[in-house]
Amino acid sequence: QLQLVESGGGLVQPGGSLRLSCAASGFTLDYYAIGWFRQAPGKEREGVSCISGSGGSTNYADSVKGRFTISRDNAKNTVYLQMNSLKPEDTAVYYCATDRWCAGRWYAPTRQRDYWGQGTQVTVSS
Repeated sequence: QLQLVESGGGLVQPGGSLRLSCAASGFTLDYYAIGWFRQAPGKEREGVSCISGSGGSTNYADSVKGRFTISRDNAKNTVYLQMNSLKPEDTAVYYCATDRWCAGRWYAPTRQRDYWGQGTQVTVSS
């Protein structure tokens, strides 16, 4: 079965950290850029970060720059999102998705993507 699976979400206090993982099964991630998205209750899904297939190019939403870091380990077929200095407004379901490029409208969830994960909940609360 071809799929992406996110993990690593949970409940964390403001200022804390979490590391999300996006693992592929049934296919290799090497040829795909990967994007992270999030959707909070009552809000539209928004792009958080992306990374190119080689890992040489990354992009971040302004709201997470300097706090989140995206990386990938193609040997493990996994992409990571390290989230530091978390804020209550980071609370959302986080999704990863494949993409052709980490460029242009990388942040647009409506851009055609081959695979989406099922999401992992991140809750930032005291």
